[in-house]
Amino acid sequence: MTAELVQDAWTRIDAWLREHAPRTFATLRPPAGDKEIAAAQEELGVIFPPDLVASLLRHDGALEGPEAFRFSSGDRLLGVSGILGDTGCMRGFDQGLDGEAEGYWLRDYVKFGSYDVTSDGLLVDCRTERDSFGAVGRFFDETGTRFGEADSLGGYLSDVAGRLECGRDAGVVTFNGRLFWEGPLPARPQSGSGGPLPAPDERLPELDLSHSPTDTLHASHLDGLEELGALIAILPYEQVVDAARKQLRRLAVESGLNSYPEVKAALDAWERGAAPPRPDQSGPLALRLRAVLAQADTGRDVTRRWAVEKTALGIWGSPYRSVCESAETRSHFTVDWRADLHADLGSPPLPPIPDEPFWGALRNPAIDSGWYAAQYTQAEG
Repeated sequence: MTAELVQDAWTRIDAWLREHAPRTFATLRPPAGDKEIAAAQEELGVIFPPDLVASLLRHDGALEGPEAFRFSSGDRLLGVSGILGDTGCMRGFDQGLDGEAEGYWLRDYVKFGSYDVTSDGLLVDCRTERDSFGAVGRFFDETGTRFGEADSLGGYLSDVAGRLECGRDAGVVTFNGRLFWEGPLPARPQSGSGGPLPAPDERLPELDLSHSPTDTLHASHLDGLEELGALIAILPYEQVVDAARKQLRRLAVESGLNSYPEVKAALDAWERGAAPPRPDQSGPLALRLRAVLAQADTGRDVTRRWAVEKTALGIWGSPYRSVCESAETRSHFTVDWRADLHADLGSPPLPPIPDEPFWGALRNPAIDSGWYAAQYTQAEG
């Protein structure tokens, strides 16, 4: 029955990915072999729960890379070789004078999902003598192992299938043929006119007004936006400016800042082609933004603070940095931020996900790609 549960879950997952996220589906590897799975158990000195065996007989993990199939925890599905490598690595960690600790890592834990950039990941309990045999947990670098994810891998995969089928209501988003898991979004801030402007000498947080339209943006910021970042880097300057304006308006609406007349007037003027007001801490726009900053700090509303900071950046800074950081901040307000950004950029065909040679070969004076160029030159040499 456990094998049937796993097979049914993977059938549902595969069908959903094939239809909605074909690029993610393509990263799932073919089945592992029985002998390969048996050899892995012998090498690790454990017995895999039937659910793990059934899963490996369906998919021998997922290929590495940004398109990889990952669970909502951010962990990439591991195949036999990955299980051996990651589990062996975990066994090598120093656990202190007391040796193995159930709350940290035991030799009978087997890792089947990896966060890749850290040792965090999903695991199954392979202690055959315990009622917890087959239970799914997650390891965290800082706090150790925590169970409660699911009683079995079959149950865990069934939950994944159900979440995919629920779509956006479960934080499931697709873009450019890829699957993304989005976390719960905070409630949108209430709109309001904000009342009279504070006096210029009132004690308020100061804005960063050191931005300049000619500031360069380090390529690493765009690299985090993957194919959208590559698109921004190669589009004509005028399209980037237009996208920055549209993104900033979206951010102002989503964060409630557009309801303040000083903010709305500045964005309206930008849309008409007028120059922004002079950056001045005592000017009406800056005073309004500083007052909202103070409110955000009092309410410990970090997303609203970010929105204020990115509004100042968008009005007075580089359009390249603005479009990048507005999009990143909007990810805290809407799951549609990728599709919106693509639309604001004009919906052109998307380039491949950039690699270091792409950034190394980039020649855009608004983007600092010098580090990548140096690395690429060394690699070529």
